[in-house]
Amino acid sequence: MTRSLLIITCGAGPASDLGKLVTMAHDVDWEIGVIATQAALPFLEQAGSTLAADVRSDYRPLTHQSGTRTVSDPDALIIAPATYNTVNKLAAGIADNYALTSAAELIGRGVPTVVVPFVNSALAARVPFKRSVIALRDERVYVLLGAHDGWEPHEPGTGTARRSAFPWSAALAIADRLARGV
Repeated sequence: MTRSLLIITCGAGPASDLGKLVTMAHDVDWEIGVIATQAALPFLEQAGSTLAADVRSDYRPLTHQSGTRTVSDPDALIIAPATYNTVNKLAAGIADNYALTSAAELIGRGVPTVVVPFVNSALAARVPFKRSVIALRDERVYVLLGAHDGWEPHEPGTGTARRSAFPWSAALAIADRLARGV
């Protein structure tokens, strides 16, 4: 049975490597849908991503074949990389773009969700961000962040060097486990 995974990506360096997650997910038989924030689109284009035709970033209606699942009905959701703004807006219930509206609705519907922030330590030290992580976790969103997950905020100015370590496979493994109810 093919499962459906929706990926929402934001405007941060690892978005250029989104193809890694898509390939990993396809390799284990996930059907994929991708939504990008407007800020993420240049990262996808810069990488020469083959995903460009399959990425949604606004409210235009999708065309799909009769009987197939759409990205509106996923078995799991991964938001990665999630920026400081996205984490804070999502926790506060702000849905001012297609990506945030989609994420908010899916979380509200109980779709297993993994959020992987890509923030520097100065932003992560801010009280609003700490509160947002707690609020999302209180809603049963898995925020992959902290020593227990092996994924910590990077020092300011080191994001480019940290990009290659982005935990794509950990995010997929967690989403898979959550979707199976384990």
